[in-house]
Amino acid sequence: MTTFPRSSRFPSLTRRQMLAGTAAGAAALALPGGLAKARAEGPVKVAAIYTVPVEQQWVSRIHKAANAAVERGDIEYVFSENTSNNDYERVMREYAEAGHDLIIGEVFGVEEAARQVAADYPETAFLMGSSFMPRDDVPNFSVFDNYIQDASYLSGIIAGAMSKSKNMGMVGGFPIPEVNRLMHAFMAGVKETAPDAKFQVAFIGSWFDPPKAKETAFAQIDGGADILYAERFGVSDAAKEKGVLAIGNVIDTQSDYPDTVVASALWHFEPTLDHAIEMVKAGTFKAENYGVYSFMKEGGSSLAPLGTFEGKVPEEALKLVAEREAAIKDGSFVVEINDEEPKSN
Repeated sequence: MTTFPRSSRFPSLTRRQMLAGTAAGAAALALPGGLAKARAEGPVKVAAIYTVPVEQQWVSRIHKAANAAVERGDIEYVFSENTSNNDYERVMREYAEAGHDLIIGEVFGVEEAARQVAADYPETAFLMGSSFMPRDDVPNFSVFDNYIQDASYLSGIIAGAMSKSKNMGMVGGFPIPEVNRLMHAFMAGVKETAPDAKFQVAFIGSWFDPPKAKETAFAQIDGGADILYAERFGVSDAAKEKGVLAIGNVIDTQSDYPDTVVASALWHFEPTLDHAIEMVKAGTFKAENYGVYSFMKEGGSSLAPLGTFEGKVPEEALKLVAEREAAIKDGSFVVEINDEEPKSN
């Protein structure tokens, strides 16, 4: 794996920097409906573009899956982090020009520009986090999102059972579909064990601003919340300081907050990335919605082990969690996907 130097400034990649991590890609042919790659055997050359540090929870799961694929020998991997939306298109083009087979990232703020780049490089496969669906006019541009509503719902069941005040604080980044659906699923789970629960919902307008998330969480604790849904970093810090509980999102942070984080809804990007790698290798990559690979039944999400809270969660709640998890996996129970902005009640 090759990484570029970290910087608090936006990266400025040169052709030489990118070529240091990967050889030139093999020739490719773009056919209607997808890519037909006439590529040599060997690892798929993957480049990733992140708008935040790789430590940020959402991006960290993509980065983790990519590193696992590197260790298996399936891909060569380079990435840039802290890429601004204003610079995103340029970095995409430079990676495409450098001959990478597959470019991954998140284009929530640059949707149209990113799709235009993909249209200009029909021989390159693009797999991008997006709030919109794939389009036939860009057959080499697939989308994904962290559809981990199944695990979020299960974590809500536990939260409702653990709360004494039945008042939940929820701090998110932006009210976009990939955040909204998780919050709604959590709320639905809470209502299974606390039907009359109150929810305080707030968004901080940033994907990575722990101090602001922490201050917002403090306000919700002052408003009576005794459990916080930590969609953003900083929320669990507030919970720890005030002696209340938290529910994690995307990653498991219980080791950092052993007396605070009860449960976490985990995202596993491996099924999503592995499918893309398989399609690129087979020459059958096409515009698809990869969201399904985040579903629990596909192995894309799970509920973290209780760990330090083993034996502290009411048995009735755990029994319901086990029943619902089994039903989710066999398809007999479906967690609603609600992308509308959640509101406080």
